[in-house]
Amino acid sequence: MTERLKDKRIIVIGAATGIGRAVAAAASSEGARVVIADLAEKQGQATAGEIGHGCAFIRCDVSDEQSVASLFAAALDHLGGLDGVVSNAGLQKAGPMVDMSVTDWDGLMAVNARGVFLATRAAVPHLKAAGGGSIVNTASLAAKRGGPGVTAYAASKGAVMAFTTACALELASDNIRVNSVCPGFIDTPFNNPAIEFLGGREAQAKLVKSWVPLGRQATPEEIAPLYTFLLSDESSYVTAQAYSVDGGVYN
Repeated sequence: MTERLKDKRIIVIGAATGIGRAVAAAASSEGARVVIADLAEKQGQATAGEIGHGCAFIRCDVSDEQSVASLFAAALDHLGGLDGVVSNAGLQKAGPMVDMSVTDWDGLMAVNARGVFLATRAAVPHLKAAGGGSIVNTASLAAKRGGPGVTAYAASKGAVMAFTTACALELASDNIRVNSVCPGFIDTPFNNPAIEFLGGREAQAKLVKSWVPLGRQATPEEIAPLYTFLLSDESSYVTAQAYSVDGGVYN
């Protein structure tokens, strides 16, 4: 590794499993000091232990304002400052739009959209104090190209993408860069609701092969290097972007 994040102080939210876990591990391997946060306490503790190098876990419900405030207070105490934040916590539900309950809609918006807002708002004063930094928000291919069964999810991730762009323009004068990553089909348990809606893993595999030009899903480890780049000084002139990582679907 190049240690492109040497001594950077990074919080990765939604890092117990999947993409967030891979991002936290990659950031640590590149020299960053990392705090991970998640609602899944047992898995989060295990992930922090596996990453090592002083990685700490803090339980957080991203939809709750006080929980997010407590996360940042504890993380800043551990790290001594802040250079980057990854908002990756997410919730997915799939099914016909007409069957979507208001409770399910609000739950998706609370985690996927409100959570990003709360984390960004909490991060900004500390990034300003550091002279700038990087915020990376996980959106989705669904934010750019929604589809049947994921209407609420697509709406919530579309909000993340729009919010990211607006924040990037608002915070540019403070040397705070804000970008989003829009993953396509990634092989993680997070996508199980969508897989079930599609008719199971075999049906999903056929869809992926026919729809994705590269003909396969990605692993979380294939996604993580883009986050590392966006957190690093190598992307010092990159902001307000929504990067598709989807095997060529969105073109």
